[in-house]
Amino acid sequence: MGKGRTEAFSDGVFSIAITLLILEIKVPPVIGQSNQELAVALLTLWPSFFAFVGSFSTILVLWINHHGLFTLAEHTTPKFLFANGFLLLFVIFLPFPTALLAQHLNGPGANTAAVVYCGTYVLINFSYHLLLSAVASPQSICDDAGPALIRRIRLAYLFGSLIYIAATVVAWFHAFAGVLICSLPWLIWTQLSYSDKT
Repeated sequence: MGKGRTEAFSDGVFSIAITLLILEIKVPPVIGQSNQELAVALLTLWPSFFAFVGSFSTILVLWINHHGLFTLAEHTTPKFLFANGFLLLFVIFLPFPTALLAQHLNGPGANTAAVVYCGTYVLINFSYHLLLSAVASPQSICDDAGPALIRRIRLAYLFGSLIYIAATVVAWFHAFAGVLICSLPWLIWTQLSYSDKT
């Protein structure tokens, strides 16, 4: 199977996942509501908007980094395809913990919802480790990707793993703090380069 076909399929999964996030935000019923009541009802949706923006931004960054990994691959192998599929499993799952977090962040189940949300990112990060391992194999990697570049990417992924694990632990004790810590790796992923030239 060609790399282009695999990347096109992956792009489709990312686009579906990012679109499904908006389905969690429901328009408040307007029957008998005044302007003030509607404004209050919209304000009570803040957990949904918070979870939506956070997960949308994350999936966008995941997609950009997924593309970065694909630029390092010259050929696909069975290991590469299965690792990519494992990553897509968690990408398409992400709307569920997002909806769970949105519904429970303000309630007594906030800690469990936040642990599930942060724990999902632990699994996503683990799947990126597997995909990097598949890409870095001699059968897949392109000639331009040197060992120093792979080490730098692997180190960034490892640092991200530690942050996501810490966020999951913190979320059990303080849901909002755990979710905020879970967003810290964005600083890594938005700056991570998949080229030796930058």
